[in-house]
Amino acid sequence: MEPSAADILCLRDIALADAAALLARHALTLSPVDDGAPIPGSYWGEPEAGIIGSTVYARGDTPVHSMLHEACHLIVLPPERRAAVHTDATDSVAEEDATCYLQIVLADALPGVGSARLMADMDAWGYTYRLGSTRAWFEQDAENARQWLFERGLLPA
Repeated sequence: MEPSAADILCLRDIALADAAALLARHALTLSPVDDGAPIPGSYWGEPEAGIIGSTVYARGDTPVHSMLHEACHLIVLPPERRAAVHTDATDSVAEEDATCYLQIVLADALPGVGSARLMADMDAWGYTYRLGSTRAWFEQDAENARQWLFERGLLPA
C-alpha cells in the first residue's frame, strides 16, 4: 500500500545523525530547526526544507524527501554557485531532473528510508512525472538525468 501524505516519512522518523552524516559527505550541513519555527530558505514554506549556501534547514516534520531534494539541489551545483544559493537553486530542467534522480539514489544511504520508500513518498506528496509515477520515471525515463549526473562525477559508471 502506498503511503498517504499523512504517513510520509519525516525527519523525526529517522536518525538525525544519519541524515547529517550523509549531507556532510557532500560538504553540506544539516541544521535542525525547532518544531513550529519558520524554516530558513524554504522555497515552498513549512514544513518543506530550506537551503542557504551549503546548509539545509529542516524540522522534525520536514519530509525526508524534501530534505534530500533540497540537499541534492546543492550537490548538483558547482561550489561557486552553491555559495550564492538562498531558497531557490534551480537554473534548468536538467538540474531539477538530476536533483530528483540523485535524491532517490541517496535515499538508499539512509537507514530506514531506501529508494522504494522515498519514491512512494514522492508520489504521495504529489511529484508528477509523465509516466505516472516516480518509479516509472526513475526506471524508464530518467536517462538524461543519469547521464547529466555521470558527466559531472556525481554517479558511478
